[in-house]
Amino acid sequence: MDFMTDFAPYIGLAVILYAIRHTDRFSNKYIPIVAVVLGVLYAFWEAGAATPEATLIGLKYALLGIGTVAGIKYSVEKNLKK
Repeated sequence: MDFMTDFAPYIGLAVILYAIRHTDRFSNKYIPIVAVVLGVLYAFWEAGAATPEATLIGLKYALLGIGTVAGIKYSVEKNLKK
C-alpha cells in the first residue's frame, strides 16, 4: 500500500494539469507554473511546514506531473497521425 500512497500525488497532479490543458480559458504556456505552485503547496501541506525538503519534493511532484501530461499528449498525437 505504500507504493499507492507515494504514487497518488503524481497521478492527482497529472489529472489536474491534463484537465487544465484542455480548457480554453487557460493558456498552455502557464501549465508548468501551475504545476510548480500546486506541487509545492501540496508538499508543504503534506509535510506540515514550509521546509527546503518539502520544496524539493513539491518540485519533484511538479516535474513528474508535467512529464506525465507531456507523455500522454505526445502518445495521443502519435496515435492520431497513424
